[in-house]
Amino acid sequence: MTENQDDQGGDIRAVWAARKGRSGGAAFERRRTVPPRRPAVPAARQAPPEPPAEPEARATVVVDPGYDLTMTVTALRRGPGDPTFRRAADNSLWLGCRTPSGDPGTLRLSRVTTETVDAEAWGPGAPWLLKTLPDLLGLCDSEDSRAEFADLVASQGNPQLIQSLHRNRGFRVMRSGRVWDSLVPAVLEQRVTVQEAHRAYQLLVRRYGIPAPGAPADVRLCVSPSPREWALIPSWEWHRAGVDGKRSRAVLGASRVAARLEETVGMERDEAARRIRTVPGIGVWTAAEVMHRSHGDADAVSVGDLHLPRIVCGALGDPAMPWDDNRMLELLEPYRGHRYRVSALLYR
Repeated sequence: MTENQDDQGGDIRAVWAARKGRSGGAAFERRRTVPPRRPAVPAARQAPPEPPAEPEARATVVVDPGYDLTMTVTALRRGPGDPTFRRAADNSLWLGCRTPSGDPGTLRLSRVTTETVDAEAWGPGAPWLLKTLPDLLGLCDSEDSRAEFADLVASQGNPQLIQSLHRNRGFRVMRSGRVWDSLVPAVLEQRVTVQEAHRAYQLLVRRYGIPAPGAPADVRLCVSPSPREWALIPSWEWHRAGVDGKRSRAVLGASRVAARLEETVGMERDEAARRIRTVPGIGVWTAAEVMHRSHGDADAVSVGDLHLPRIVCGALGDPAMPWDDNRMLELLEPYRGHRYRVSALLYR
């Protein structure tokens, strides 16, 4: 090969190297340094929030200025993703409810002034929801009862409980009057972490519940299934949601006597708890979790809870001492009649 041929071959190799994108090619350098042009895409415009339908019923309830709506009613919320409980951008609370007769209903609560709470209701359950609204807001928790508790706290002199009571003076023990809506999520919370239970409840309600009547689509509010609809959920769907057979059987057993369980709201406290515990798979812990939400029981103690004995014993007793349910009940005894109120405040 001659010198000219060798030069020519080198030029050809350089050209092919550039075409194939190898280093040293002018075309490759140009492609690497000049970013490709992308077509301009206009930003997507979000549709304005859908206004709610005209409410079927309205009511205004007078409350004292120190009352805290959110702190009181969020006892019903099962985690931040609960599809039956939403907090809107305007701080109003949306509740998807199943009344004791099985009727679905939607309730919107807003604190317009410091002395009133406005309520709007939709669906077949709207009349019942407004009829029981004062109890839901915790107005059944009388001023005398709260004063009695404040005197107990002052006489016992526990600094942590005194501070918590001072911080949470707007808290009230509410009474929803809806046993079934409190029972199912409580059963799902048995023997598992709160996160697992909330995930299972949210998955099953979104799949088998119904859209809350009257609620705008952007709120994404649901009403949980009726007792019969819970009973018809296939076994593989329970398994897919992470619910074992013992808990799903407890829900199925409760669904057969749901009407009898709803009757307990009008019964004496101990008798109501006893009837709830007659359902196989429902014990003291589950009954207490239902009683303080649906019955407004300020003394219901969740015996058997994983974390509550540690919290109560650490706050009311010597943190260095062993803690268990028996020790917790001993420390709560001076507050009898208000033991749930103590545990609720220590959790806050």
